[in-house]
Amino acid sequence: MIEAFLSAKVAIAAAWFAVLAAGERLAPAAPRPPGEARLFRNVGLWVANTLMSPLITVPIGVAAAAFQLWTRPDLGSASLILDLIVLDLWTYAWHRANHEWPFLWRFHRVHHLDRFLDTTSAVRFHPGEVLISALARAPLIVLTDIPITSLLVFDTLVLLAALFHHSNVKLPASFEKVLRLFIATPSHHWVHHHTAREDTNSNYAVLLTIWDRVFGSWSRHPRTPAMPIGAGDAPDAPLLQLAAAPFRNTTAASAVDIV
Repeated sequence: MIEAFLSAKVAIAAAWFAVLAAGERLAPAAPRPPGEARLFRNVGLWVANTLMSPLITVPIGVAAAAFQLWTRPDLGSASLILDLIVLDLWTYAWHRANHEWPFLWRFHRVHHLDRFLDTTSAVRFHPGEVLISALARAPLIVLTDIPITSLLVFDTLVLLAALFHHSNVKLPASFEKVLRLFIATPSHHWVHHHTAREDTNSNYAVLLTIWDRVFGSWSRHPRTPAMPIGAGDAPDAPLLQLAAAPFRNTTAASAVDIV
């Protein structure tokens, strides 16, 4: 069952990626920078995480879902909805922690070093961050008795959402203004990647933006064409340097301190 679901996830994500990539060419929100070096870096990190997924990250989730401390009551379809809300709230909190805790920022900073956002940015994460995230989420899965089906559905939604809100697709302003009240949109997330500290430490939502409003991390700054993105003034780096970056930065600070 898991193998079939993962295959379906890959097919759905590939189709969604193709749609967004086409939209980025037909209606870009910002001019694409010249050169293909950043695409090579992003795809390289994605390949590393893809290879690691069936060997390490997926087994961690499967093991956590199979380890039952207690059996919760079956609420039917409501159980899935509650699971998705709990997992999304955890993801918001974890994303925020990656910005506020220096050790976690060492790894998450690799994602923010990208100086432009498009669909490939959605899969640009250091393998160390992906592994730590899977390990950190495991206790939550055990304590809340989240089944593997809910976990697979949530992870699929997160991938589709990440591809969307990292994309360089230009949406009608009025439509996006309403949409971002509910889910993270490209403009909402672009502000999160702004080099300005107050914006980088805001708009943490992955799926539902309500968490940003509830916990005071909603940025009221609109996205503008001239808004630069990245980890402060730090330049992007070659793939091998990105892989080594969390271990070489011996004076790592939180995003609050360095952006």
